[in-house]
Amino acid sequence: MDEKPKSIWKKSWSGWQALLLSSAVAFAVVVAIGWLAGADAGLTWGMAGILIVVSWVVAGCVCLFRWLFCRRNLKRSMFGLACFATLIALLYAEEDWRGWHAWNQFKHGWEAKGEKFNFKDFIPPPVPDDQNFAMAPIWVESMKATLGPKNSRQWFGDKYAEDGRTNFVDRLYMPLVIDYNDWPTNGGGSWQKARLTDLKPWQDYYRKLAATTNFFPAVPQPQSPAQDVLLALSKYDPTIEELRQASLRPYSRFPKYNADEPFDVLLPQLAALKRCEQILEVRTIAEVENNEGGKALGDIKLMLRLNDSIRSDPFLISHLVRIAMLQITLQPIYQALAEHKLSDAQLADLDLELGKLDFLADFEFSMRGERAGAIASIEHMRRTRKVEFPDDSDDGSGPKNLSVPISHLLPDAFFYQNELAIARMQQEWILPMVDVENRIVSPAAARKRQAAGAKEFSHYSLYKVFAEGIFPALNAMQRKIASVQSSVDLARTAIALERYRLAHGEYPESLDALAPQFIAKVPHDVINGQPLKYRRTSDGQFVLYSVGWNEKDDGGVVVFEKGSTPSVDINQGDWVWRYPKQE
Repeated sequence: MDEKPKSIWKKSWSGWQALLLSSAVAFAVVVAIGWLAGADAGLTWGMAGILIVVSWVVAGCVCLFRWLFCRRNLKRSMFGLACFATLIALLYAEEDWRGWHAWNQFKHGWEAKGEKFNFKDFIPPPVPDDQNFAMAPIWVESMKATLGPKNSRQWFGDKYAEDGRTNFVDRLYMPLVIDYNDWPTNGGGSWQKARLTDLKPWQDYYRKLAATTNFFPAVPQPQSPAQDVLLALSKYDPTIEELRQASLRPYSRFPKYNADEPFDVLLPQLAALKRCEQILEVRTIAEVENNEGGKALGDIKLMLRLNDSIRSDPFLISHLVRIAMLQITLQPIYQALAEHKLSDAQLADLDLELGKLDFLADFEFSMRGERAGAIASIEHMRRTRKVEFPDDSDDGSGPKNLSVPISHLLPDAFFYQNELAIARMQQEWILPMVDVENRIVSPAAARKRQAAGAKEFSHYSLYKVFAEGIFPALNAMQRKIASVQSSVDLARTAIALERYRLAHGEYPESLDALAPQFIAKVPHDVINGQPLKYRRTSDGQFVLYSVGWNEKDDGGVVVFEKGSTPSVDINQGDWVWRYPKQE
């Protein structure tokens, strides 16, 4: 009998035994890590399968090396390879089906109740160019100048270069100052701080500037601060008038919307709109001070129209800009009321315009649009495997994206489950924070849902990584919405109080005297649904306020944040409308 061939593996385990052992060890390690990290069971199994593949490669190399010395294990190695490949495929298939089924079951259930998750449902419908505020020549010219040739073609398509032109000018760029380091900060006002805008520093700035440049027009001898400011800003009169004519168009739809990658769209109109608001704020206050109430009202209405021009945008950032723009608009309104510069008819007209604002309803629309956009973006990642994680770190050092080869190892379940997590987060914790029907934003209810969300995200999971990343920003939105809607309600009530004063020579004893003659219905406090707090003061003025986010009546006290130029802390104190003390 021939002697069996000997090899260096004679005393070692066979290749298939090494394969099974290494796979079992790898599997046990991943499951243990997943359990300790609190990861989803499904994801743990999936990642365990991925690591088993790696371990199999290593063990396979051992098998191959052994095969060089002994051919009898080749069939067993191939059989083991086939078994593990089949097992991994089954694990992926099962997890993908589970994720797809959970997401679609949730989606279809809520769609039956009227909810929408497709971003296409939130894209404003196309409108005729000649009726579109956003397609007025001044906007087209300025946006093309801002975007440049390449991006303009993405925005406007074939409408990019009229008659071969490419030298477009941003005519909406209307700076208040040449060098922002010279901004006359001591002239700024703030209705939240009961401070009027002082035009004297602005007058001094423009007159001093006239000695070195003719950028802003000026006359040799000083006039009143309002007159000199209006003269300086008159260089923008043609642009503002063209903007006013454009605002008469019935629709506003800015291009362009990308249904596949919603958040990749450019939004240059936001910065342009805010700059327009800033120039109109100073100009309107100067008109108020110059006793030009009709012109001031016209400019305030233009500011509100600019705000409304992006109301149909399904992006959260657009509505955050609208909030900032509204606060800018309220300052000239505050100034006009404090100095009694508007007639009863003008006040009634202004109240009608402010009454069209409904930031509570806009909250629901923007949240649903943001949700649909996030789902569309994740679905795009699933198809392209270009995975970009949200960066919630303070210094921008958080995870940004995965390389395409690594992202191909992710099961489809990763994407389906993340879409489900975002949809659930919005439906269960974000949307219920604002009661649109009763017009209440309850901080207590919001804190309860915030705690529920925080508990849900207390254990890290790749299946919830996107929802966890955006939850803080969405959660903070409710306070901003409550604050801005309260600001609108306070302004409308203050207008009614001014109309009462014009009719009776003094402010009323209570807000009950205002409706229905001076306002159809006095708004209630959005925080608790109770009447707004109001009292007359000894100097013939009044204090009007909401109890604010702390839900406590602090007697009309405003709390400021710490810093050299502190802003109002909307988390503390009351939200107050009061005028400066008369000297």
